[in-house]
Amino acid sequence: MFGEMTGYLRNDGRKGIRNVIVVTYLVECAHHVAEQIAQQTDSREMPVHLIGFGGCAPNAYAQLVMEQLCTHPNVGGVVIVSLGCENFLRDQLLDRVKQSGRPGALVVIQEEGGTISSIRKGVEAVKAMTPAVQAFPKVELHWEDLCIGTVCGGSDACSGITANPAVGCTFDHLVDAGGTCIFEEPGELIGCETMLRERGATKEVGRQLYDCIHKADVYYKKMGHDSFSQGNAEGGLTTIEEKSLGSYSKSGSRTIKGLIRPGEIPAVNGLYMMDVVPDGEARWGFPNVSDTAEIVEMMASGCHLVLYTTGRGSVAGSAIAPVIKVCSNPITYQHLSEDMDINAGRIISEGATLEEISNELLHLIGQVADGQMTKSEAQGHREFFLGYKEFCRK
Repeated sequence: MFGEMTGYLRNDGRKGIRNVIVVTYLVECAHHVAEQIAQQTDSREMPVHLIGFGGCAPNAYAQLVMEQLCTHPNVGGVVIVSLGCENFLRDQLLDRVKQSGRPGALVVIQEEGGTISSIRKGVEAVKAMTPAVQAFPKVELHWEDLCIGTVCGGSDACSGITANPAVGCTFDHLVDAGGTCIFEEPGELIGCETMLRERGATKEVGRQLYDCIHKADVYYKKMGHDSFSQGNAEGGLTTIEEKSLGSYSKSGSRTIKGLIRPGEIPAVNGLYMMDVVPDGEARWGFPNVSDTAEIVEMMASGCHLVLYTTGRGSVAGSAIAPVIKVCSNPITYQHLSEDMDINAGRIISEGATLEEISNELLHLIGQVADGQMTKSEAQGHREFFLGYKEFCRK
């Protein structure tokens, strides 16, 4: 579609659009040490990103997501920081990293003498692996090599007629070009289950999509809330149905190949929906405590970058994967022009068409995939959140 792109070839054949070293902590007690390691080694020549899991209790979901993040196509090397007594399977994580062909190192604070010694060891580990990370070959990148996700945050009355359908149009183009696209948030699609079912690639996929929305509805009712927020109402949205239809428009119109859960990589290229609502009883609180958590789950399923639609506005970005902000409201774009990448509100203010905004977005995706920074990247936004969930994987 637009221009030539190059990426970083990994041992599993996937290609990254970034080549970063990740420093990850495996319990909140190790957060400070990991943060200091990242801060002391991060540079424009060798970006070092901080991620982590704050919990101490074991959780299969968090373990899987972290393993997928540490072997993400955009990641070239990993330094793991453990306190030493948490339940996270640190040796398994390190083995996964090394088996993927990436350099990996482990710092166990309780075995190093404490904070200062652990920071020193972590800094040395980053410096030691930098040549190997920088040696990953650059290769030609094609649209079929890319996996693009989308989330929405701070939706308003403009979202369903500007930014969201513009992303849906973009998804149609990407899927037609052989790419992989993932949309999410069943709680914001309640009422759209019949339309989703009809778009399933098979009857079984259609049934799974329908059941996914039903599960979300039950979960939210048990929690005593839904996805409709005060901010949505202040932004002009009137009902959950209006919000759901606006969110649905992000998915475009193509056949949905399958339903995936966080950490599951799509088997073949195409369009997928992600189920982010935990299985079982509603005992985990909000399905996602923030939009950042949804971006993390998108990355765990292989997304190279994420399209973030917003009407009220957000300044959040992400570690590992670039975030492109698509603003639905022309007034919000004026107020937050430092942080918005695309002004889809021009559909309202200037009479731009969905296709024009989609072409602008496709062009920017190509530029970002080829190394251009998004606004959140350029400003150093690397938000990250990983919590507890449970899925009954078959």
